[in-house]
Amino acid sequence: MAEESDLERTEPPSARRLEKARSEGRVAQSRELSAFLILATATSCFWILGGWLTQQAEAILRHGLSFERSAAFDNHALTTSFAALSWEALLLVAPVFLLAVVAAMGAPFALGSWTFAPKAMSVNFSRMDPIKGVKRMFSWHSLGELVKAILKTLLIGGVIYWVVRHEQDQLFALILQSVEPALDSFGHMVIFAMIGLVAGLALIAAMDVPFQLWRYYAGLRMTKEELRQEMKELEGDPHLKARIRSQQREMARRRMMAEVPKADVVVTNPTHFAVALKYDRQRMGAPQVVAKGASLVAQKIREIAADHKVPIVEVPPLARALFRHTDIGEQIPIALYTAVAEILAYVYQLNQFLSGGGNALPPVPPATISVPEGLDPGEAVGVGA
Repeated sequence: MAEESDLERTEPPSARRLEKARSEGRVAQSRELSAFLILATATSCFWILGGWLTQQAEAILRHGLSFERSAAFDNHALTTSFAALSWEALLLVAPVFLLAVVAAMGAPFALGSWTFAPKAMSVNFSRMDPIKGVKRMFSWHSLGELVKAILKTLLIGGVIYWVVRHEQDQLFALILQSVEPALDSFGHMVIFAMIGLVAGLALIAAMDVPFQLWRYYAGLRMTKEELRQEMKELEGDPHLKARIRSQQREMARRRMMAEVPKADVVVTNPTHFAVALKYDRQRMGAPQVVAKGASLVAQKIREIAADHKVPIVEVPPLARALFRHTDIGEQIPIALYTAVAEILAYVYQLNQFLSGGGNALPPVPPATISVPEGLDPGEAVGVGA
């Protein structure tokens, strides 16, 4: 049952899946919204500019039908006149067409799906597969589109029928009117019919837009397995990342352990912490921490130090302070200079004794080494020396 639920598309699409769909040209679309916006824009233009458009069209028509007798026998003059009239007519209707284009582009903006996707313009031969084409023709999607087309036809047809019935008296009265009043009355009827169509398309768009959005996001739903796989691709496989971190820690630990034989002294807790220090007067301004560790790592540092005869000095407060306030490769804090200097002085005396160049008696380890208040983390919990 768990495997079946993982394969069911129950999860909403992720941001990455939505972005990928947009890059492929797969966005939410509503033809009904586009048709409504275009027709509403055209109706508004004719309603607001109808009188002016009619006057300009009448002027162009009168100018085109008025010419001298000699021009009727001049082909060049007729061609020039026709070109000029065509250009005037084009300029007259250009604002309406431009506004219609803006309205057509506004539909995707209204759905938040306007995008430029070069991939959608690439050649895809799978779309020309006749078998897939037949399947699409008899799919539930095609059936839904057919039902929607029938409902749209009935609705628009009903609106047109209502407009004709409402205006039938004025329509028949056009026969008895002169040309100019008849054209004016007919223009009002056309605007009234277009308003009715816009109202019908608005109702269709209001039903189609939510359906198209639901279908778009439902088609991009993901299974739980796909969601997990995407998270792995984005953030990396947690098991692989843990393995990499483990290997990195191991490599860093090996590099650190390789520095222990080069240390001058190892300060211990004695068992919980171990910090290896090195001081080169020629190249360092202060002693430097080359290795540090706690518990098992501290034990390994002490073993390596013992194998390579690196002095080990047990000073718990100083070991805790160094472990807490320094990182590997850093110099010790100024506040610990005095304490570390006492340790190094003892180490130098010990090395001279072991080399036979010092006193006959071995040096005595420092009995007490004070650490400035606040640097020893053991003070807060009452850890003894």
